[in-house]
Amino acid sequence: MRIYIFLCLICWARFGYLDFSSKINGVSKNPENNRTCLEFSKLNAMNSLKDLFYPKVKIELLMYSRNNVNCAEPLFESNNSLNTHFNSSKKTVWIIHGYRPLGSTPVWLRKFTTTFLKEEDVNLIVVDWNQGASTFIYSRAVRNTRRVAESLRGTIEHLLIHGASLDNFHFIGMSLGAHISGFVGKIFHGQLGRITGLDPAGPKFSGKPSNSRLDYTDAKFVDVIHSDSRGLGIQEPSGHIDFYPNGGKKQPGCPTSLFSGMNYFKCDHQRAVYLFLAAFETNCNFVSFPCRSYNDYKNGLCMDCGELYKDSCPRLGNQAKLWKEELKKKTDEWPLRTIAFLDTSGQNPFCTYYFALSIVTLSETMRNGTISFSLLNDLGVLEYPRLYEKSQSFAYLQEVKILAQFVNDIVNISHICMTYFPSTNPYCSTCKYRIQSLMLKSLTHPERPPICKYNFVLKERVQIEFQPDACNTQMG
Repeated sequence: MRIYIFLCLICWARFGYLDFSSKINGVSKNPENNRTCLEFSKLNAMNSLKDLFYPKVKIELLMYSRNNVNCAEPLFESNNSLNTHFNSSKKTVWIIHGYRPLGSTPVWLRKFTTTFLKEEDVNLIVVDWNQGASTFIYSRAVRNTRRVAESLRGTIEHLLIHGASLDNFHFIGMSLGAHISGFVGKIFHGQLGRITGLDPAGPKFSGKPSNSRLDYTDAKFVDVIHSDSRGLGIQEPSGHIDFYPNGGKKQPGCPTSLFSGMNYFKCDHQRAVYLFLAAFETNCNFVSFPCRSYNDYKNGLCMDCGELYKDSCPRLGNQAKLWKEELKKKTDEWPLRTIAFLDTSGQNPFCTYYFALSIVTLSETMRNGTISFSLLNDLGVLEYPRLYEKSQSFAYLQEVKILAQFVNDIVNISHICMTYFPSTNPYCSTCKYRIQSLMLKSLTHPERPPICKYNFVLKERVQIEFQPDACNTQMG
């Protein structure tokens, strides 16, 4: 234990996380109304060391709204009356952080509150349980999650008396905070409106029964983003829909070497938070694809979201609620459970753009093979996609679909370049294959009309270039 503490201190000191002068409860003044602003508890390594001998859990509730975006206020006043900025008719968002081994403030917290309030007019409550999460003993922080959930019971019951509704509560929990959200949901018998789990913690929770971790029964809708399921996060599905970006294990752009310091351990885990935020900040919809496995998704076997959702595939982030709403309209078997995959880029805002290419051939002799294509935008720049496909069987009059992912969005497509590669030998330089129709549609922006091409010829390993046309009503 002493060696572990020593290594933690050295590591965090090396990367500038120790602040022995920080005060436990920070306050400042709001210059607009001279009202005291609450601040997230500022702890440090000494507090974590003290917790070894004098463990304590203390919870502060920091309330934000569009009337006090930059100045957190207490949810309840000194006389136990409700903050005047709290509107019981609006949605209430609860943000709960995770394990803080050295007591530092989550680097993403400030951005999370301002971004969410910019997007939605809600009551936003930050659950500050830093004194309880700041400990060198991880298992102690795990035990404290139950205590935090139980302590929130009284607060929630008080809000209900003031006219708030469980159905209007959206809990967003990071790591251990995801399981706290689940425990709160269990206390209220699954009647919370929504829980979003941002890479729920795996250690001490993986393989546990549903009553010991976040579970889809904890709220009317539970969506989960898994970004570090091979490390600090949990691997098993926990929600009505579980998103596994980039397979859910390693995230592009994150360090791959221990020499990167603490970021090597935290980057994949925290990516779930930044993906959720990026979904607010970009016009790119993080469309995802329901699939049995990441391998099936990479082989292009899961690009069709079926008839359950009319506009597009499910979307990671706050828009995940659209998937629930559409499912409940289409089926009497709710709750259905779904796992979905997507790939992202390695840099904020992590966006990529998906297109579906559909081909119907008229040639009975066209063999198994693959299609390569690129798009020429209106600026004359060729955009090459990542294709998700294995060798396709181009059967007569049967539609073949290919999933393509582009780094950049392509709104105005002037030309399509395409090549057919048969998967078997011998090569036939004189063979021609007639294509009845081609349709290219944006899955990221399904509201855009598709483009088409009819009655053209492909040769083996010969690139052709053509201008697309508007689709007729049968194709579109």
